[in-house]
Amino acid sequence: MKALAARRHHPMALLVILLLALVATGGLYAALQPSTAQAEAYTQDDIDAGQQLFLRNCATCHGRNAEGLTDLEGETIGPSLIGVGAAAVDFQVGTGRMPMQASGPQAARKPPQMTEEQTRQLAAYVASLGPGPAVPADEYLDASQGDPTQGGEIFRINCAMCHNAAGAGGALTRGKYAPPVVGVEPKHVYEAMETGPQNMPVFSDSNLSAEDKRDVIAYLEAIDETGSPGGISLGSLGPVTEGLYAWTIILTLLLSCAVWLGAKAK
Repeated sequence: MKALAARRHHPMALLVILLLALVATGGLYAALQPSTAQAEAYTQDDIDAGQQLFLRNCATCHGRNAEGLTDLEGETIGPSLIGVGAAAVDFQVGTGRMPMQASGPQAARKPPQMTEEQTRQLAAYVASLGPGPAVPADEYLDASQGDPTQGGEIFRINCAMCHNAAGAGGALTRGKYAPPVVGVEPKHVYEAMETGPQNMPVFSDSNLSAEDKRDVIAYLEAIDETGSPGGISLGSLGPVTEGLYAWTIILTLLLSCAVWLGAKAK
């Protein structure tokens, strides 16, 4: 005990205590952090092939080392991709948003320019540049294991203000928009929540767990399967659109009746 008490005042004692505290904190964080939904590991061949694809198709905007590029006025040409993870690449390239067809306020969805294998290789290369969200595992994309009721509540709280409650999308500012999310592949729905493309916020596992994201996917698939119980949906864009349709039809009928009655009176 006397030996321990003597060493307690040693000049290195404080440093040792700090190191032990850091190790303990890091260990607890690693043990308690939410589990990731990574689908697979990549080989060095995947990374090498992805790098060649990147240099041929992406480096013009994102830089040869994916560090991002700016023009002479300091405006961003292409953002840095270091740390965006494989999920961001799989979403952007898999939905055809990247490579972009033309510069604009938002990258629109179009037919993919790369095959699934090329997309996977490109994702492997970007994932090797820094840690980031991974492509989700299949178990978190199975809507049959999700709860559409819980998913609907999550969607209405976090997503409906932009995508509307029916998932039909909506207009934003400066020429941007929230795209429709009904009928979108479950993997891309999950990746969008995980990476926050365009104007969308990021919903990491600390915000919404992998199970919560699966519930949202189940809700969107339930909407897609149910359809519109009231008949024609009019785009599911809400009461303004429905009112416009109603007034247009009613006013057209009233004007037609007035013209017909006037012509008959003559």
